[in-house]
Amino acid sequence: MTTTIQQFRQNNFPFFVGFETLWDTMDKITETRPQSYPPYNLIKHDDYNYTIELAVAGFSSEQITVSHEPERNTLTVKGDQSGSSDDVSFLHRGIAERQFDRTWTVADSIIVNSADLTDGILSISLEKLIPEEKKPKEISISTGRQLLVEN
Repeated sequence: MTTTIQQFRQNNFPFFVGFETLWDTMDKITETRPQSYPPYNLIKHDDYNYTIELAVAGFSSEQITVSHEPERNTLTVKGDQSGSSDDVSFLHRGIAERQFDRTWTVADSIIVNSADLTDGILSISLEKLIPEEKKPKEISISTGRQLLVEN
């Protein structure tokens, strides 16, 4: 099945030079299946700071891994509760032990500052770093008279 992005890429590829990583990222995003567990919030604090909050009640910090792979532009959170109640005999089991693997595609400029687990909410702090050469700057304007050099 060809997606709209793939069709656009095929029809316009010769006109976009140097965008291969962008195309690859867009292809990767369209190929992923939607995930619903665990539920999460994506919070934007300002133009440079974000937080991802995941509802992971029942998981301990030892059962969760958070990994950032800058070369793949991914942030992955995995949780595994398997084996945590092997020695328990249940009369009724209404709380499922689950595993999850949730991945986000993040920009090149995103770094992960920290992860904190409090009251069943995993908070991951993200920051967008912009190099000085890419930040907006004001250019001073000179006049032609200032450029004259006397001999």
